[in-house]
Amino acid sequence: MSEIVRDDVFYMKKALHQAKRAMALGEVPIGCVILYQGRIIGRGFNLRKSKHTTLAHAELTAIRQACRHIGDWRLEGCTMYVTLEPCQMCAGAIVQSRLDRVVIGTDNPKAGCAGSILNLLQMKEFNHQVEITRGVLKEPCSEILQEFFRQMREREKERKEDRPEA
Repeated sequence: MSEIVRDDVFYMKKALHQAKRAMALGEVPIGCVILYQGRIIGRGFNLRKSKHTTLAHAELTAIRQACRHIGDWRLEGCTMYVTLEPCQMCAGAIVQSRLDRVVIGTDNPKAGCAGSILNLLQMKEFNHQVEITRGVLKEPCSEILQEFFRQMREREKERKEDRPEA
């Protein structure tokens, strides 16, 4: 694990901006940016509901954009900033794309595969391991998710109350 540096906070704010874009669409607010040589070359936010596919995770969208930008499937020399610890699908894509480093906002105790449940990013059995920095802007990254799910529960409760009884 590496220490948090000032730039990490700056770029995690960019990832949080992506998460807010997802929230505005009614999506789970997860955001991601990928940095290469001091420039953002990939951005993504969760769009699973809108695109009707489980593959529309923030990380995968950002990886796709970054690969197009670089013109290669390898993202060596790149750092990913993501508001929520990646799931197993995204962690696999991160390892496969050869990202150097992943900076995580908040942990995902139910599905996190960068250390919470297991750590796919640093398995010695794989041919590539990723440096991890955790807890960058942890509170705002966690709060946006908590707010989203609180609002979702309230909407669901209101919907149930508005239904006529059978």
